Amino acid sequence: MKIRIAGTANDSIVDGPGLRFTVFTQGCPHRCEGCHNPHTHDFNGGNETDTKDIIDKFLQNPLIDGITLSGGEPFCQAKACAELAREAKKHNLDVIAYTGFDFEYLLAKADDNNGYLELLQTVDYLIDGRFDINQRSLELRFKGSRNQRTIDVQSSLVENKAITFEFE
Repeated sequence: MKIRIAGTANDSIVDGPGLRFTVFTQGCPHRCEGCHNPHTHDFNGGNETDTKDIIDKFLQNPLIDGITLSGGEPFCQAKACAELAREAKKHNLDVIAYTGFDFEYLLAKADDNNGYLELLQTVDYLIDGRFDINQRSLELRFKGSRNQRTIDVQSSLVENKAITFEFE
């Protein structure tokens, strides 16, 4: 399956707990002021690649604890991101996704065409909410602003409400 990405990081320690392989998806409708990755906003930027190539790349690193889907906006390419996440799960890797959308919005708007639910069902942890420069904090773990939440996605899907927590 094709996916447009800005790039990858083979061994990140800032995109979630442990050592992570991070995929920076290309294209973002939010365009948050002060975004850490403004080069990922343009939907025509970056490079188109095949999910298989990314999977091969992250499976080459036996030291990673998981993969992180960042952006850009991963939910704008939810089906391709779900394919990456499913393969990661097969290899006992956890999956984190960042999104500018709220968890509740993604659930409400999920349908067979956009793949939102398909991706949510494969993600362990979701960092949701737009980056808000007025609530920016360097003290938060794996988040940029206080309005963003860390959500246990699988528990949230069972409870049908956002179950939040903080990484230790």
